[in-house]
Amino acid sequence: MKLETAKRLSVLSVLLSGLLAGVAPAAIAADTIVVFDWAGYEDPAFHPAYTTQFGSEPDFSFFGDEEEAFQKLRSGFKADLAHPCSQSVSKWREAGLLEPLDTSKLAHWNDVLPGIKTMKGLMTSADGTAYFLPFEWGNTVLTYRTDTVKPEDVSSLKAFADPKFKDRVSIGDNVDDAYALASLAIGVKDWTTLTDAQFQQASDFLRAVHKNVRLYWTDNTDLSQAIAGGEVDLAWAWNETATTLTADGVPVAMNKDAAEGLSTWVCGYVRLKGAAGSEEQQYAFLNAITDPSISAYMVESWGYGHSNAKGMAAVDPTVLAGKGFVDVDRFTANTLFQSPLPTDLRQRMIAEFEKIKSGY
Repeated sequence: MKLETAKRLSVLSVLLSGLLAGVAPAAIAADTIVVFDWAGYEDPAFHPAYTTQFGSEPDFSFFGDEEEAFQKLRSGFKADLAHPCSQSVSKWREAGLLEPLDTSKLAHWNDVLPGIKTMKGLMTSADGTAYFLPFEWGNTVLTYRTDTVKPEDVSSLKAFADPKFKDRVSIGDNVDDAYALASLAIGVKDWTTLTDAQFQQASDFLRAVHKNVRLYWTDNTDLSQAIAGGEVDLAWAWNETATTLTADGVPVAMNKDAAEGLSTWVCGYVRLKGAAGSEEQQYAFLNAITDPSISAYMVESWGYGHSNAKGMAAVDPTVLAGKGFVDVDRFTANTLFQSPLPTDLRQRMIAEFEKIKSGY
């Protein structure tokens, strides 16, 4: 199932998720678990072993972005598992929302890709306690229409601020992706160490980009429609954008060799405090989604990498090459990993990005 199809199928579920926010935990069926997730990830092809074992799907509730999810959980919404990404893990942990993981119950814990294991503060806290199980990883990368844009015009990320692309640019309405772009553009690969001067420089770059922005996208569907419809020529987009558009015959390409590099994010699952569902089912779901058999589907149908190193190694090399994963070591060498940020720095980014989008 392609991601776009999955998202269309989940529209009713997304609407229902708003109702779930007001339902007491006791009203959730005791014989299942609730997964708080991004729309589309309810795709049964991600967890077939779970369905086989228990004879039914988990319940899913959805969020639009991680800040929304964070606030909803802090307000009392209950679920068993959630799907945050690398830059939010520390914040959720520090807010007391997470239960530790028992790694002895995680069948594929030791098979996580080495490059992900080395991300600072991601999988474990400072004392070595595990809280986060990586699932998928991907990129936010310069993506462009090949029929209207010359490759030489987008060899650098500075193209996003080039006046020739006025009203033809789209970047995500997402503070993490925005500052990943800006950090790369000013030559910073480790955004956790941004100085005050570099933060100002990155913010100034985003203000220059703002002058060219036609659309701050919030959903891949909106961005894909804008590119396919000819409204946008250049985007800072996730892998799935080019994957789904190419499948639909739209002339697009990703420039993963831009001079300043690209951004890599890692998302995964956490156990939530106050969960009412079965711990057995929680771990069964976590083991199902990280099984090496899922890797090929993740790469081919979604355009993302899977966290399981053994699974990725078994994927057809032709498929890996087609998605840009032919050499994972080289691929990660020129990237800004969206590692967990210091809370005060991320809050500063959020506040500044809101000003930038408002034209200030």
